Amino acid sequence: MAKNELNTREKRAMAAISTAAGNMLIVAADQRNGMKAVMTDGPDGAVTPAELAEAKADLVRYLGNEASAILLDPEVALPAIPDNGVISRDTALVVGMDASGFDEVDGLRFTRFSDGVTPQTVLDLGGDVAKMLWYMRADRQDADSRVAHEIRDLVTACEQAGLLLIVEILTYRLDGESEEEYAEKLPGLVAEAARISVECGAKVLKLQYPGSAAACAAVTDAAQGVPWAVLSAGVDHTTFIEQVRTAVANGASGAMAGRSLWKDSLSVSHEVRAGLLTSRALPRLRELEAAVDRI
Repeated sequence: MAKNELNTREKRAMAAISTAAGNMLIVAADQRNGMKAVMTDGPDGAVTPAELAEAKADLVRYLGNEASAILLDPEVALPAIPDNGVISRDTALVVGMDASGFDEVDGLRFTRFSDGVTPQTVLDLGGDVAKMLWYMRADRQDADSRVAHEIRDLVTACEQAGLLLIVEILTYRLDGESEEEYAEKLPGLVAEAARISVECGAKVLKLQYPGSAAACAAVTDAAQGVPWAVLSAGVDHTTFIEQVRTAVANGASGAMAGRSLWKDSLSVSHEVRAGLLTSRALPRLRELEAAVDRI
């Protein structure tokens, strides 16, 4: 029996964010500063809040509505996108609860929650599923650490609200740690973070690609039957497709892709953006769906 099994309502939510074949396929469009950074064709290089909001709406119109689900933020995208009828009735809405940036304490990173966003807020915004990001260094944090208690608390709050929570974990380099040292530790850090998160009650995980087929299998073992999706982490599309194929072949349950799909398809101009999302990003999504479903 899988650990932390989904209840009936959570199973319905899981189906909503999955393909017909039952694998997660979510377009991530909850970025704020990262999205602004690729919209550099404006007259002065600055992107206004209104321009960013319209870019997110176009991402839904021309890309997200072709996926099982779209991940959006409550700071810029919501509630305007569902209120204005932009999101398709067949596309599930995942609401990100994390704010941009992080706080640092004793060399460790801690996520910021978006102000005032609770499980009830997610439901009020029309969300089918919630997502929260935590940073974790599993070689310095365990199941009794601050981050673990935060995961437990939000898992419990979402369960009480009748809301499925996707637990996203990012590991990172410590100050003074070389790239080579970090790369060597990465597979174990991702697997141990999965184990700790499951111990804290996580029912769905969003994780970094841990580096190899064997590392993906180790993550699957650590997740103890809890489904996990691999995130794109800003890599290019070709690289991510191969990562997804390897991850799914070794136990992953899908993918959540953001910049790998759309980072070279955004523009301040609506007309240019619509054309690029349709001709460039959408074919990538189709290819990602085939990789997720192992077609």
